[in-house]
Amino acid sequence: MDANKKKEDLKSFDRLVAIIARLRSPGGCPWDREQTHDSIKGNMLEEAYEAVETIDKGDMTRLCEELGDILMQIVLHSQMAKEAGSFEIGDVIQKICDKLIYRHPHVFGESKVKDSSEVVANWEKLKRKEGKGELLSGLPKNMPSLAYAQAVGRRVARVGFDWKTVDDIIDQLSEEVAELQQAADHQHRVMEFGDLLFTLVCIARRMDIDAEAALRGCNERFYKRFSYMEKACRERGLLLADMSLKEQNALWDEAKRELGDI
Repeated sequence: MDANKKKEDLKSFDRLVAIIARLRSPGGCPWDREQTHDSIKGNMLEEAYEAVETIDKGDMTRLCEELGDILMQIVLHSQMAKEAGSFEIGDVIQKICDKLIYRHPHVFGESKVKDSSEVVANWEKLKRKEGKGELLSGLPKNMPSLAYAQAVGRRVARVGFDWKTVDDIIDQLSEEVAELQQAADHQHRVMEFGDLLFTLVCIARRMDIDAEAALRGCNERFYKRFSYMEKACRERGLLLADMSLKEQNALWDEAKRELGDI
């Protein structure tokens, strides 16, 4: 096989399927052969988070690599299922193709839509026809809580269960803060704090802000600023713990200015 042909093969989806099958075969990799759906299920989440991180950073080179890692997880699970006689990768592809064609009759059929909101409404009607009529039943409960809350808000808004304006939600936020302040015991405070977070996520949704991404960005900024503070203290022979809160806040403001992320 010449070099050019080999390079083409490495861009083939069938080649990836063959590689995974070889790794799982009796003469393949001992580690890969030992894995089960359960043993590697966490890898799927990890790879997805890594891909999201590269999107946040705008790193398309890394995104290409991370999407490959996700694809590997899909093919690996499909190979395990094939070995068990459950399904194979072709079935996975057929199901998603069937679903996309069925739920886009305005593209692959004769239906007409005016805009994206009508597409969403039709999508929900088609899901109900498939026996998936409960709006929230398909959301995995082990999603990150902010992402889950935002997804819940999006779904119920599709049937009109939503505030009329973002200002209405901000008014509700004030009520939630007051209820948190008035909470009589810890259990009540936990409940009210949850309501407060959910309301904030609803504000994010209406402002077209990804709550998870916003908090990740906040965490990253905090990490960088606090690291700057620690480094500055080391260079100046100071101990952060010995500084007053006023001095720490001044150093924090310095970090914000120097890092250019005010």
